[in-house]
Amino acid sequence: MNCKDFERLIPEFLRSNMNYSQMEAFREHMDNCESCKEELSIQFLVAEGMRHLEDDGAFDLQIEMEKRLAQNSLKIDRHNRFILIRRYFLTTLFSMLGVVLLYLFG
Repeated sequence: MNCKDFERLIPEFLRSNMNYSQMEAFREHMDNCESCKEELSIQFLVAEGMRHLEDDGAFDLQIEMEKRLAQNSLKIDRHNRFILIRRYFLTTLFSMLGVVLLYLFG
């Protein structure tokens, strides 16, 4: 992912509307690009700050941003675990099917 792609995805991040592959690429780019991380912080502050001002609530950008990023990391981890478990299950299922077929027709 390049900086332009990252910036295009910031609104999707703010709306929590990214698929898993986008989330992974977004997070990886953010971890390696200080200017994009700063841009995300600015847009996050504007979007969330306006929402909190309307609600008359206290607002700590760093805590809110860390919460959002932690939620995304958790979603990515869960998705990757699901993929791994599914792959293991399917491999086991097809192996067992092969053994049964070999027993029946072999």
